[in-house]
Amino acid sequence: MDGRRKSDRSVVPRKPPNKPEGPGEEVVEGRGRAKGNLHGQNASRTQRWVPTNAHSALARIREAARRDGKQQFTALLHHVSNPKHLYDVYHELRRDAAPGVDGETWQHYGKDLARNLVDLSERLKRGAYHAKPVRRSYRPKADGRLRPLGVPTLEDKLVQRATAAVLNAIYETDFLDFSYGFRPGRCQHDALDALATGLQRRKVNWVLDADIRGFFDQLSHEWLVQFVEHRIADRRVVRLIQKWLNAGVLENGERTWSEVGTVQGGSISPILANLYLHYVFDLWVRQWRQRATTGDMIVVRYADDFIVGFEQQNDAERFLHDLRERLGKFGLELHPEKTRLVPFGRKTAAEWARGTGPKPGTFDFLGFTHCCGKSPKGKFFVQRRTMHKRMQAKLAEIKAELRERMHHAVPEQGAYLRAVVSGYFRYFGVPANQQALGVFRLAVIRLWQRTLRRRSQKSRCNQQRMWRLTTRWIPAVRVCHPWPMVRFGV
Repeated sequence: MDGRRKSDRSVVPRKPPNKPEGPGEEVVEGRGRAKGNLHGQNASRTQRWVPTNAHSALARIREAARRDGKQQFTALLHHVSNPKHLYDVYHELRRDAAPGVDGETWQHYGKDLARNLVDLSERLKRGAYHAKPVRRSYRPKADGRLRPLGVPTLEDKLVQRATAAVLNAIYETDFLDFSYGFRPGRCQHDALDALATGLQRRKVNWVLDADIRGFFDQLSHEWLVQFVEHRIADRRVVRLIQKWLNAGVLENGERTWSEVGTVQGGSISPILANLYLHYVFDLWVRQWRQRATTGDMIVVRYADDFIVGFEQQNDAERFLHDLRERLGKFGLELHPEKTRLVPFGRKTAAEWARGTGPKPGTFDFLGFTHCCGKSPKGKFFVQRRTMHKRMQAKLAEIKAELRERMHHAVPEQGAYLRAVVSGYFRYFGVPANQQALGVFRLAVIRLWQRTLRRRSQKSRCNQQRMWRLTTRWIPAVRVCHPWPMVRFGV
């Protein structure tokens, strides 16, 4: 950020006052600064290494970005390369994460952490830091395909995460409200509840269920750098991003490069994806809604998946045509099999009941199938059910894991299943989805019973014993989320 700053030689924060009411760093962060010291670094000269965070510096960046939406930040690298910031980021990383191509682990890097971080900081400042290629790995998707992921090295993770924190401080003030993916303080259920509330409260009769084909593989490096430079005028930070984009992928001992795409798995990929779609999709959609619609319209986007609702069918068809042209200008295209217009909404359901309109369709979003439902009192509401593919994929995963744990102690198996089922309920436990949760729970019980019976030809796993084990280890069906109106109906 523009302005004067103190030296980065110090790696510890300003000492908080004695006997603070809360944590020391929060007291320092909340304390107002003198008028002439708005750009001062909050660092001290104490003689020991004190873990701290860079929230105060990031808060100043965020405030400057909020004050002026067109301001360009010319001095940001010192926030990224600050050793105390890297120290905080190091302790935010997963300790059991897979190592990158250099084999460096969290534990080994931490044996001489202070020296390693100071060395990394100096290399960043003088431009001697070089991004290493990411190691390719694959994760199964719900539809049976494999999702390619990249595993960066530990130092790349550190620098990427530190850079992402700085970029988030700037762009969180720019991103629009209907964007929910990979943003701090926002989660998938926020997007789901916002969508359900919009479908129920707004005049929506048609839904565009859209998906961008291979978004992370087709993202243009040239356009992305141009978008970054709208706000980031610090060439050193821009070069950092270019280094990660051009680092390449290492798979089966062979390194490959590409001029398009960003590897999923790195800490910088989510903010870059949001930044790209902010300029390509979000700003354009807002302008299109203001100028071209003849009826009501809602938008909810989570990463590269988005749902757009329309009151008028003509608006929906024109939007789909214009959207294809818009994405084509930036090297993107809609997935032909996953993009469709669906009749959906309160009016559509009423017309179908009277026999005067098309049958309401369904669409999938963030693991849920959305349907037109009726409450016990006959009122319209958006019913969300667990996607069949998601449930089957999870059950297949549990079946394979139980096969590996077949001869483990029963309490160990039960603890594993309790954790899995509890996590499943925490995500899919939305109102009106209890039936699907019950089906999943019953399927897990049957898989466990089959596994126990195969442990021995003289198995005694009868129904009575299974009931006792189920009561002890398998959680009961429960709804973990409120109705969408409770969260968004204000």
